[in-house]
Parts: sequence; structure tokens; C-alpha cells
Amino acid sequence: MPQHEQPPTNAAPRRALVTGSAGFIGSHLAHALVQAGTTVIGVDRRDPSTDPTAAANLAALRGRPGYHHITADLLHCAIDPLLIDADAVFHLAGIPGVRPSWGPQFGDYLASNVLATHRVLEASTRIGVPRLVVASSSSVYGPTDGDASLETDRPNPASPYAVTKLAEEQLCLAYAERPVGPSVVALRYFTVYGPRQRADMFTHRALYAALTGQPLRLYGDGHQRRDFTYIDDVVAATIAAAVVPTAHGPINVGGGSNASLLDVINIANSLTGREIQLHQDHARNGDVLLTRADPGRAGEVLGWQPRVDLHSGLRAHMQALAAPVPDYSRAA
Repeated sequence: MPQHEQPPTNAAPRRALVTGSAGFIGSHLAHALVQAGTTVIGVDRRDPSTDPTAAANLAALRGRPGYHHITADLLHCAIDPLLIDADAVFHLAGIPGVRPSWGPQFGDYLASNVLATHRVLEASTRIGVPRLVVASSSSVYGPTDGDASLETDRPNPASPYAVTKLAEEQLCLAYAERPVGPSVVALRYFTVYGPRQRADMFTHRALYAALTGQPLRLYGDGHQRRDFTYIDDVVAATIAAAVVPTAHGPINVGGGSNASLLDVINIANSLTGREIQLHQDHARNGDVLLTRADPGRAGEVLGWQPRVDLHSGLRAHMQALAAPVPDYSRAA
């Protein structure tokens, strides 16, 4: 791979808006930005004073002078004031998950992942924000022939969720083509895992089963392969996408730890010394057999490469799960 000048490890925007800041990736990103000296406006429709998950995710930011939390829904709130003097928008808000996107909830996916994004883009254009980084997904590729996915591959989304993520990404890129719009980087995240991951995600469920002895429901035969990407690596790529001047367009963010679901189970078994009891079920609609990122563009454009291997990442994830859960019910 050609050598490219990497941005300084402490490079970060001076002021930024993070949407979805009470979520898994958003809370990690907001914390890393504040630590780097960025003033962060975080917006999320989940209220940490009433939502225990939001409170836990934002616990490390409570009382930090560089973080300002706004509880609001991007579909309805005034967005312009949140963007004043911002150098970048990190747009991570949206509804995740393949399985619930089939059926009557699709309207919610469309509203959160596309219509709310349109409002963010309109406001960013009015205010003149120079850079927007949007969280896309490896799901836009759909089923593959086994080769690593390139950003130039033709998208083939296999679920309603993936359709909304592709629409969101393409809407942002269309705005970037306008002379007055922000420049846009669409990060196609591949299977992000780590502390504070959603409880319905496979790595969380596998580690929880290993820790507690509860059975693990496995959809399919477990030979499905994913490019598992640790949260700290994802955060580093996301910040780089905001500060590298030449960055634009879609970029894969894949962890280089391509492994099967059974591999994850075996690592979890070895970390705990306990054999996970499996309850096998049919594969779910929209779940593809393989995701694998071609990392070349991320290295060339962002100067980024993953640093955390799967075993180390799962160990850190498990340690976080095993730690005592603080009581945030009395939080101000």
C-alpha cells in the first residue's frame, strides 16, 4: 500500500455536532472528541434522565464542560441553532437492525434514516457547515461473491434497513455535489462491536451467554462471516473523516478481523472457560453470508488502519460486560 501522510492522532474539529450521541457509536465518538478538545453538541431523542441505556452510554460525559446534550428528535426540532459555528457534523442518528425493518416498522426506518437526514442536510447547507460525516453500513453491499467489497462495487441491499442506509448515503452524496453543500464522507461501517454495543447484537449476546451460562440463540449454522471492527478503531476512522481535507465519498471501515460467528463463540468460550449452550434457529431474512471490507481507500484517504484484533477486542468487550453496573437513576 502506498505511504500517505496520516493526520495527527490528536487532530479533531474545534466544534462539532454529533447526532445519535446517546447511542453505542455516538457516545464513544462524543467522548473521544471531548478528550481531544472538541466542543461537542450531542443530540439524541433518547433522554438520559429517563432512558437507562442512554444514561449509561453518556455516563463518562456527565459534567464534562466540553459536552452539551440536547434531547430532541431531528424530525421535528430546530437544527440550525445546533450547527452554529460547527466545523463538522457527525450524523450517526437513525434506526438500526435488519429484522425489524421488514413489515409495518419500515415507515419509522424511512423517517429516521432518510427524512431526518434530509433535514440535517438542509440545515447544514443553510449554516454553511464545511464537512458532514454520515454513518453508512456494509449492508448496502448485500450478498457478495466472496471477494472483499470495494466502494466502487454496485450496491445490492438485501433488507429494508439496508435500502434506507443506501438512500441516506446517496442523499448525502447528492447534496455534496451542490456548490453550496457540505463535503460528505459516508463511512460504511462493518460489524462494529465493543463496550456498550446494543444488547441484540451477536457479539454482545455471545459474550453475555459465555459469562452467565444462559443459552445463545444462533440464527443459521454459524458459518456466516463478518469483518468485525472494534469501536475504538471505528471512532478513529470517523474523526479522521472529519479532518482530512481531501476525504470525500464512501469509505469502508472494516476491522480486518474477518471471522465466522462460530469463531466468536469459540473465543468467548476460551475467555470464560465455559462452553456456550447453543439454540439453533433458521437464518433470518436479509442476513448475508459474508461481509468483508477492502480497506485500501480508508488507508489511502484517511491514513487509517484497524489496530485492535478480534481476540483483544472481545476480551475488552467482555471485561466491560462483567463490570458492576452503576446506578444512574439518581443522575442529575
